Amino acid sequence: MTTPLRLDRFRQFVGDLAALLDEQPDEPTVLEQGSVLLQRLVAQDDWLPAVAAEPDPVRYRQFLLHADARQRFSVVSFIWGPGQRTPVHDHRVWGLIGMLRGAEYSQGFTRSTSGGLVAEGARTRLVPGQVEAVSPRVGDIHQVSNAFDDRVSISIHVYGANIGAVTRAVYTESGEEKPFISGYSNAHIPNFWDLSKESLVQ
Repeated sequence: MTTPLRLDRFRQFVGDLAALLDEQPDEPTVLEQGSVLLQRLVAQDDWLPAVAAEPDPVRYRQFLLHADARQRFSVVSFIWGPGQRTPVHDHRVWGLIGMLRGAEYSQGFTRSTSGGLVAEGARTRLVPGQVEAVSPRVGDIHQVSNAFDDRVSISIHVYGANIGAVTRAVYTESGEEKPFISGYSNAHIPNFWDLSKESLVQ
């Protein structure tokens, strides 16, 4: 017998984050308290629907899980096939990255005096349950890659906007910016909100 997904965990996360943003906190508070909420979500791997966890053999995928009605935040699942990685890119808004399955590396970059990009410190390895923050204030340019060459990794990202509609940039080695809008990989949004098939008592 298949164990039902705990979709209530995700609904609770969305509700708690929306309540936090209702208080109109400053960004450091959002990142601090939002990290606690996201860590609680990714500490349990029993809630993500299979449709939002399917890898692509060629490139990583970004699945929209939830977009706030006022576009204050969005939640996506990133699915990393073996060895897949992003280009060096930015976000232009605050973001939180929580590791759900597998592991990933995040390498930050900063501009050199000549205007090019150089690695900033050692790359960070995220494992399930860990959360990392990004924003133009604390460091916004990085490259992310699957830590494994033989398995899929999945991370849950939260951004302070509808990230699939934000104009941001990827970077060349010389530091040149190339604007892009990421969009989303999914044709359908997973339905976390239909309670008709769930017991209301968890």
